[in-house]
Amino acid sequence: MNMDKVSSDCPYPGCFFCVMKEGNPSKRRASILKFFRELPSQDDDGQVLPISGLWNTAMTHPNDPEFIELGIFECMSELIWKGLKNRRWLSHDQNIYIPYYAAHIIGSYTMNMEEFAETAVQSGVIPPLVELLRGRLTWVEQRVAVRALGHLATYSSTFSSVASHGEILELSMQLAMSSLEIVYTHFCQYVDRRLSYHCDLLTRGMGGVEMESRKAEEWASQLQCWSLQLINCFAFKPEFLPTICTPEFLVKLPGMWGGLVNENSPAGIGLLRTICCHKIGRGPVAGCPGVIDALCNIARSSDDWQYMAIDCLLWLLQDPSTCHKVIDKAVPTLIDLAEITTLGDHKKLGDSIVNVLQECIQTGHNSISSRAKEEIEELLSSKERLKWEKNMPKEDLHIKQAASLVVKLEGNSLFSSGDISGAASKYSEALDLCPMRSKKERVVLYSNRAQCHLLLQQPLEAISDATRALCLHNPVNRHAKSLWRRAQAYDMIGLAKESLLDAILYINDFSQSPDSDLSLKQNKVPDYAERLVKKQMRAAWLFKEAAIKHGGVQCEGDTEDICGGQESDGSEWETASESDVGNDDKDHDLGDEDFDWKNNDIERKDRHNNKTSMKEMKHGYSLQLAEDEV
Repeated sequence: MNMDKVSSDCPYPGCFFCVMKEGNPSKRRASILKFFRELPSQDDDGQVLPISGLWNTAMTHPNDPEFIELGIFECMSELIWKGLKNRRWLSHDQNIYIPYYAAHIIGSYTMNMEEFAETAVQSGVIPPLVELLRGRLTWVEQRVAVRALGHLATYSSTFSSVASHGEILELSMQLAMSSLEIVYTHFCQYVDRRLSYHCDLLTRGMGGVEMESRKAEEWASQLQCWSLQLINCFAFKPEFLPTICTPEFLVKLPGMWGGLVNENSPAGIGLLRTICCHKIGRGPVAGCPGVIDALCNIARSSDDWQYMAIDCLLWLLQDPSTCHKVIDKAVPTLIDLAEITTLGDHKKLGDSIVNVLQECIQTGHNSISSRAKEEIEELLSSKERLKWEKNMPKEDLHIKQAASLVVKLEGNSLFSSGDISGAASKYSEALDLCPMRSKKERVVLYSNRAQCHLLLQQPLEAISDATRALCLHNPVNRHAKSLWRRAQAYDMIGLAKESLLDAILYINDFSQSPDSDLSLKQNKVPDYAERLVKKQMRAAWLFKEAAIKHGGVQCEGDTEDICGGQESDGSEWETASESDVGNDDKDHDLGDEDFDWKNNDIERKDRHNNKTSMKEMKHGYSLQLAEDEV
């Protein structure tokens, strides 16, 4: 490295690590400055060691200005160019790692400090990062390049410099759509063809094939999410929305959820929310029916992005140019959510929903269907009913609540006899009687009716009732039985991701339940829930589409695919229901109102009553209410 030797004990002249130990601050800064200036022109072995040391420093102390002032950005930029232009140097020793570390260092030092980002842009980091974004090396370098460019695009003072490279937006859109396929075909599919330096970077040399595969999923998810973050910076500027709002891109956005490893990322729904902030973006979104369907599903879901989908639907309804395109799909979804109060940091969300739906009626949109209008008017009547009940004598409210309880018990009796339709009607009648402020009881009634809909093969109605129960519950989205029933209903209509999220939350609530019977399980995951989670994890596998398109994961010498991209035959799930446990695990009963019968008992009662045939029920779903709240 042609630097003056600092320590007589070190065998390497100019060792960077010895420089860092220099006690004299002025000498240390001068030596570091010289190191950054000379490093890109050197061809010595062992250059990756100080670069990896710098990477570690950037990760742990990203706000330290010392290296910024001494020229680290110029050094990293030149090293990336050197790797792109000089393949002989890149393939020598361990230099293949250097462009990755250099781009990562740029991203780390620009993720928090705007003044650092300004220095980076002035140092010329954008052009080499764009070359990495183009795929001049591999997807591993694309990942850190899009991360760094996303940080630079976040700041108002540096966004224009990023945007001046017109290809960045289109490149990031293509990368967001193809990232999972790229990682799958270039790394995951053929185990024996994996580049060794990719494996080392993924696992830091500590893992085998299985860990490499898991980390590859995480990095693929990050590659997609960071691409979306970069696009999101452009989406705040209306002039870029025509480029972003292509049907091909919009229709794929809701599916860009990032996987569970990035559960805190807004992913595609966050970008859709930014797009819907602008009138120019709402038109193309409303013109994609598949996107509206996805927004409705996400709005009803229990994930961290629920409020974003709700915002999108409300903005689309408030815009006269888009309302008529979405109102029939959006109204049923929003009505299910109208009794939600607080969702995270979002207060009085239900009131906002009611106000927007009321505006739809008052403005007299010609496009509103009679069915949607009836649903909105019914919702508004329930709100008036709540106001009216506030002025009722307590004795009258108690009478109404007692009458509701009697009708609910009649519903339970009908359910017990196998008359599922009759039970559902009784639960509806009980809901009409039950005071609006009796939220716990209404949660039970909605959840019980959701179970009836499940058994009657009405998954959409089950989802609606389970969602209403979850919105009423305190805390919101945490009523275990409703989560499980909605997970089953989502499974019936093939929404694997939504089913998976609900099933995981159900397991969490199950394991944390204070119920004495449940504590005997020692937080054991119920078998039926574990089977559903496994099924949906296969169905929602990040690389599923790529595996179907390109074939399954293969190792050297394989005669057939390990994964193959094939659908499960469902045999593992065909008995995954609560009733399974009722037959062989007596500790599963959850309360006084649990109903649990063996299949032959149900069949006998159905034949006797001629009400409901087992053929009408999806095989494996339980005939249970499992409610203990009264």
